[in-house]
Amino acid sequence: MGKVIYWMNASMDGYIEDSKGGMDFMDPAEDFRQAANDHVRRISAFLFGRRLYEAMEKPWTQDLGKEGAPALEREFAQLYKETPRYVFSDTVRTVPDGVTIVRRKDAVSAVTRLKEEIDGTLQLGGPELAVSLLDLIDEFWVYTLPVIIGGGKPYLPVGEKLPLHLVEHRSLASGIMFARYVRS
Repeated sequence: MGKVIYWMNASMDGYIEDSKGGMDFMDPAEDFRQAANDHVRRISAFLFGRRLYEAMEKPWTQDLGKEGAPALEREFAQLYKETPRYVFSDTVRTVPDGVTIVRRKDAVSAVTRLKEEIDGTLQLGGPELAVSLLDLIDEFWVYTLPVIIGGGKPYLPVGEKLPLHLVEHRSLASGIMFARYVRS
């Protein structure tokens, strides 16, 4: 049986986007890029909300995988393209090969089925999608960047208490912290 991890990168004050919807504060260091590549090698499928899908798809399938891009970015682009991707959206109409559209009303049943069919890690990204699938999430991963941005979109806007237990943490030389949590 597969497991669902919710993985997003965040500022120290817990935001994945600034108050204008930007992610310019996330200028990841090389040690983070290597750690991300190591994680993605073990991912069986990506599960994205529409906005995160749109932020990831073009750069990693067209722009950053080209010759001349840094080696770690080319490697991530290759891993990304080789991994099945599911976009949960009611507005996306067409997708390239390797991507499957799941309508929001079908999200819970689709992820439940994927957990049963895939013996691996399903990486969920996008806070609104994560909230809608909260009961199916097995682990919560966050890379915390050493910056405070003062507001924006939170890592996970659940609106209720969600007790977690830290099972792994480490700091990278760049000051970025990784933490992995399971439910208490």
